[in-house]
Amino acid sequence: MDLTALAAFAGGLIVFFGLHFFSSFRTREAHGLETRIGKGPYKGLYSILSLVGFIAMIWGFDTIRWDQPDQSWPQVWSPPTWTRHVNMALMLPALILLVATYMPTGYIKKAVKHPMLTAVKLWALGHLVSNGDLGGMILFGAFLVYGVVDRIAVKRRGDVGAAKAAPHIIGDLLALAVGSAVYALILFDLHGRLFGPQLVGG
Repeated sequence: MDLTALAAFAGGLIVFFGLHFFSSFRTREAHGLETRIGKGPYKGLYSILSLVGFIAMIWGFDTIRWDQPDQSWPQVWSPPTWTRHVNMALMLPALILLVATYMPTGYIKKAVKHPMLTAVKLWALGHLVSNGDLGGMILFGAFLVYGVVDRIAVKRRGDVGAAKAAPHIIGDLLALAVGSAVYALILFDLHGRLFGPQLVGG
């Protein structure tokens, strides 16, 4: 196994999720750092380090999984065929919720409150049950744990998301249309181009 890729994967996981957990609980240290350097520089530094961690994590994971198939992640278990269908089913609401995050407030946000976090949890759960290699279990498991823990953190802070905003049906319709279109594009084309296995027709 490529030790450079493994180090990048491990380091990326630590940096990316370390920062996000640091932010999730709004620690005294986070407030102190933001006060010392300013809100803008703090957000900029946070974004840059998160991006670096994310890129390192994904590069390391993909390098070991796809670029070195003879030295790939060890297989922990062999997911049955039905888990693939579970993953594909979960991805449709995940993408709709992801799009809804950036649309005008609608009934979706009112019901789900934190659509981005719910989308992350659905995506991570679907990929976790359908991937039996060690790298995939660590990667998707980490995202699932983060999604659950961060949801608990925002609930403790009393953050109700968009629940108090007036519903906007246009935002819901746009989220459904765009999310479904992106889902179809990923299902029939982009997943194979970007992530390796072709889901339909491969």
